[in-house]
Amino acid sequence: MLVRVLGCSGGIGGNLRTTSMIVDQDVLIDAGTGVGDLSLTELQLVDHVFLTHSHLDHIAMLPFLVDTVGGLRRKPIYVYATEETLEILRDHIFNWKIWPDFSKIPDERQPFLRFVPIAPGQTVELDGRRFTPIPANHTVPAVGYWIDSGEASLVFTGDTTVCDDIWKVANGIENLRYLIIETAFHNGEADLARASKHLWPEKLAEELGRLERKARIYITHLKPGEGAITMSDIEECAEAFNPRMLANGHVFKL
Repeated sequence: MLVRVLGCSGGIGGNLRTTSMIVDQDVLIDAGTGVGDLSLTELQLVDHVFLTHSHLDHIAMLPFLVDTVGGLRRKPIYVYATEETLEILRDHIFNWKIWPDFSKIPDERQPFLRFVPIAPGQTVELDGRRFTPIPANHTVPAVGYWIDSGEASLVFTGDTTVCDDIWKVANGIENLRYLIIETAFHNGEADLARASKHLWPEKLAEELGRLERKARIYITHLKPGEGAITMSDIEECAEAFNPRMLANGHVFKL
């Protein structure tokens, strides 16, 4: 199983893309602006989308994806998220006012899009690959994902602040190889991080101290223009954990 990063920034500009990863050729984890870099052929191969939460930087390309390839496919795209997130998508995106309701186009029996509610701890298995939502703590209902090939696992926290359950799950994964964890703000913006329920370097270091497994740690969701200062703070606060900055195009083998 290969997991490729399409976008991992907290914003846009230049070559920055917002959060999305593609697993092999057919599964997306979030659908931020990085999805727009895929070719039409690659977009047609996407059968499943797992969403962490409803914020725009994580769902921006989902409406365009379905609109672009829906009529070119013989089966719908399945979108997995918590019931709360799906309700937000129905009410505020696929509502005929912002975007057509593709769960009813061309009709409800054979739509371009199907919503699938999932809850933390509920595993979806696709051709031997296991995708399990794990709790997160953000300003809207949110989850991260545990992705398991059988040989190795990756945990992606999604957007979160302090969350005990993330570490309960991660510490129970015997084959954990990678941890992708967000740090949206530098230490000078700790108050903003608290208000928006994100991590900052000092708090990141405290949280990583709760990880009992050996894993390679990658930092995602850095804000545009603040990556250097945030990573400098991380290196100072969390050097013992050897965290690396995630980048577009990074590939993880599981």
